[in-house]
Amino acid sequence: MAAETKIQIIGIGEDGLDGVTDAARRLVNEAELLIGEAHCLSLVPDVKGERVTVGANLDDIAARLREKGGRRTVVLAVGDPLFYGVARYLCDKLGKERFEVVPHVSSMQLAFARVKESWEEAFLTNLAGHSVEAVLGQIRGAEKVGLFTSEVSPPDAVARTLLENGLDSFTGYVCENLGSPDERVTQGELAELAEQEFGPLNVMILVHKPSVPDRPSDAAGRRLFGNRDDAFLQSKPKRGLLTPSEIRSMALAELDIGPSSVVWDVGAGSGSVAIEAAQIANSGHVYAIEMDPDDYSLIKQNAARFGVANLTAVLGRAPDAWEGLPDPDCVFVGGTGRQLSRLVELAYSRLKVGGRLVATMGSIDNLSNVQSLLRQLCPDVDIWMMNFARGTYQLERIRFEAINPTFVVAAVKTS
Repeated sequence: MAAETKIQIIGIGEDGLDGVTDAARRLVNEAELLIGEAHCLSLVPDVKGERVTVGANLDDIAARLREKGGRRTVVLAVGDPLFYGVARYLCDKLGKERFEVVPHVSSMQLAFARVKESWEEAFLTNLAGHSVEAVLGQIRGAEKVGLFTSEVSPPDAVARTLLENGLDSFTGYVCENLGSPDERVTQGELAELAEQEFGPLNVMILVHKPSVPDRPSDAAGRRLFGNRDDAFLQSKPKRGLLTPSEIRSMALAELDIGPSSVVWDVGAGSGSVAIEAAQIANSGHVYAIEMDPDDYSLIKQNAARFGVANLTAVLGRAPDAWEGLPDPDCVFVGGTGRQLSRLVELAYSRLKVGGRLVATMGSIDNLSNVQSLLRQLCPDVDIWMMNFARGTYQLERIRFEAINPTFVVAAVKTS
């Protein structure tokens, strides 16, 4: 039996067939069935094949392709069909072997070309799939950003959200109707763009100003991790009980957090470890579990100060408070109570295979119990005693103030 003719997914620009290769033009002209959104089909008015207009629902396109019979079929898409386009969905849904993809220059490429900026290291995303708030962390740390906006998140709304979150260090560009006769590029401050309206077909580019700090002025000195202890709000009666920045840095390194990790911070206090974990796992989620209502409130305040939206504060006593939480890739347990080893054991039981658990403690008794427990559960256990002093000046002379020794225990769950 003859092999089935492959479905062609062809990218096209606002200049229609004039802007595609001869091979792509021939495929479109010879198509017996042409499928695409109304705007795409309007770009090829002289093609004779049967036309099927579809909307934004990709399932409709897949259903039409199942009914195509043996006809030569072309799916038209604007720009590069594999860059936030229809091709990825159709290949996953119906199988890659059924398709050939012929890309065009994407509107994102055109937008960066119009503003004369490279996009090699830019953070790129499509706001049709999520909110601006969900990617504030990535935007905050980026030198350049490319955004496919949406009806829910048009450029003016994006600009307002960035300003509300203190991200005013970007020059903004809104590139409308790229490649068409009414193409327009608007450059301005975010405050200016927030007051304007733009057409629905646009790409928004953000370029970090070279002379402006990449964080709000009231957040000067904040880092991805290892922030100074005084960067966090703390309950005054408990001040000094926060995990010191040096210990925090060590714990976060041993947790080996990835961009999409699910992290638990058990006994989160005011949330310093959880917040820095959330900044590292910017596409994942962090759960800060705390039984003290005052500290629970501080976790939420500190998360707002650092602009992390991927952190959920959980008020309750462990382990009951863990019920309903997704199993973690990483768990941090800090504490001084007698129940520490029991909490470590229960947290380890919820940890995913291959995940890491890190516990800190100041008591030699807790160290003995925790390391003994973990060595029974897995072969890979590391232990450190961290004893350091911070330099301070008194009468123009440097002195060192010792920090109480802290034990750090780290384990990997192998099975």
